[in-house]
Amino acid sequence: MTYSAGSLIEAVDYNGFAANNANANVNDIWATGSTDRGYGQTALATVSAAGTVTATQWAGLVNTIASLGSHQGTSITARTAPVVGDTITILNAINTDLTTLTTNRGNAAASGTAIGTFTGSVSKTTATGSGQSAWTITFTQTVTFASAAAARYFFNAGGIVRLLYGKTSTGTDHDADWNTLAGQCGSINFTGRVNATTNTIAAQAYTGTTRLSGSGGTQTTLATTTGFYNLTAGGAATTIFQLNNATAPYTPEFIRTQVALNAGATVLTFTTVWSDDGTGVAGATSNISGGTATTSPATSISGTAPTTLLNLIPPSTTYLTASWGTPAINSSVA
Repeated sequence: MTYSAGSLIEAVDYNGFAANNANANVNDIWATGSTDRGYGQTALATVSAAGTVTATQWAGLVNTIASLGSHQGTSITARTAPVVGDTITILNAINTDLTTLTTNRGNAAASGTAIGTFTGSVSKTTATGSGQSAWTITFTQTVTFASAAAARYFFNAGGIVRLLYGKTSTGTDHDADWNTLAGQCGSINFTGRVNATTNTIAAQAYTGTTRLSGSGGTQTTLATTTGFYNLTAGGAATTIFQLNNATAPYTPEFIRTQVALNAGATVLTFTTVWSDDGTGVAGATSNISGGTATTSPATSISGTAPTTLLNLIPPSTTYLTASWGTPAINSSVA
């Protein structure tokens, strides 16, 4: 029987909305899903072919659709969930709403509280370089999820990996140049790029890799369309950001961040290199000072030493449970 006003609501109708209609069902986005679909929430149960759709089941469908809309910030048709004793009636525009919710699945109306707890070190507190010799500092940070599914849920529901760069220590000829370059980076924000498009999270547009609040320098790389779903599990690292010094003769100097995903799709490794080729003005040195460390937990850079800090901005849990868990952050510097 056709799902329409005046007709009976059959199990096949409910099951289609809950789980079976291609590109327009609740569980595809709300529950386990696959790849860039699924928030990891409890799936709506289906009804046996000969079963009766109850007011409780219909209410569960209505309420879950409302939660999806609220989490995403997607406008949907207003509906009142039935209660036991009510006559179940047709839900207008339900297919339209489910299709829109599927399209907008990477959006989130809000973000959770930043996670700044890490093990290891994010700062190079000792001096680097000697005279006009070339040098590098390498920061390696890993984000480890409990499972590949947890990683998917994190990014599908609006999670962000945020990298911050900073240095304010003084004492050498070259400190001021590196203080400027680090300060110009701003924040680099790595998201899922769900549905291969721009995702709006807490009113900010994210394209995969997004540079915010930074200006200046010579940006040689910003992988704007590279997000979690553009990485190959077990593949080579991808450069997502590089900023060079814009002032001659220091233009070869750069800060570069690369990211790789392990074969199990559970660990993201971000490698950031600060590189100085030793080029400078006659009589000046290329070495830089260390300084004080930024220590855990930190959601901003508080020390003076060369620092690359990684934070996680988890999805909001106003309408979802934290199916992604609490990923672990480890950091080292060499």
